[in-house]
Order: sequence, then structure tokens, then C-alpha cells
Amino acid sequence: MEIKEFHYVEDENGQLVQLDSIVSSVINQFTTRSLMGHKKYGVNLDRTDLDLVEWIEHAKQEHMDAILYLEKIKQIISGKEKVI
Repeated sequence: MEIKEFHYVEDENGQLVQLDSIVSSVINQFTTRSLMGHKKYGVNLDRTDLDLVEWIEHAKQEHMDAILYLEKIKQIISGKEKVI
């Protein structure tokens, strides 16, 4: 599922202003990810079954994945990618 739309916000004068394509793209990606997560896990971030430590563990696991992806990208762009 891919959502493609531009987003608008009100400026200080109450006028609708179109957000740039990058911001709209990120909002669309967050929306798609949220819908996919709800479909896969049956819950969203409004869930109340996790305590603070469990939320921290979820965030830690996500950041660990992000670090692995960044290291892979770094190896690719520096020409030091290891092929097994």
C-alpha cells in the first residue's frame, strides 16, 4: 500500500500552505507504516499494555536495527562491503 498525497497546514495567518514534497513523503511513509503495523500486530501506538521499560526496549531494538543499516550503507559507499 502506498499513499501519495500532499499535506497542508495553516500558517500564522490561517492560510493553508502546502508542505514540501519531502515532508509530505515522510508523513505518507509514517501513515503507511502505521497502517501496516496495525494490520500485522493488531495494535497501534495508543496501546496501553506496555510499561515504560517495554517501550524503551522496543525503541532500543529499532535503533539497533538502524545502526546495522547505517553500517551496511557505510561499507557500500566506502567500497569495503564484505561479500560472504
